[in-house]
Amino acid sequence: MKDVTVSVGVARVTFRLHGNDSLKGKRKIVKSLIEKSRNRFPVSIAEVDDLDRYQRATLGIAVIGNDSRLLNAILDKVVDYMAGMGLADLESHRIELIPL
Repeated sequence: MKDVTVSVGVARVTFRLHGNDSLKGKRKIVKSLIEKSRNRFPVSIAEVDDLDRYQRATLGIAVIGNDSRLLNAILDKVVDYMAGMGLADLESHRIELIPL
């Protein structure tokens, strides 16, 4: 039997929410980014940092599979999709693939 290499792809994405002045407004934007992306891609997403900052949101995105190139491509597409939504400005992102 052939060994299958399983990997986890993770991305950390930080957005700048210009003009936002409340946690309620931030929650609305973050919720929209997460729900629309989850509906379009087979990923898990959660807000992971900057929880109390009104104008910044940091999201963690994860996907698991046996094709590292595919995982990387999915994460790239998710980041591009989120940035293209126009809800917030992409400040930074980092993608990492972790073999299991």
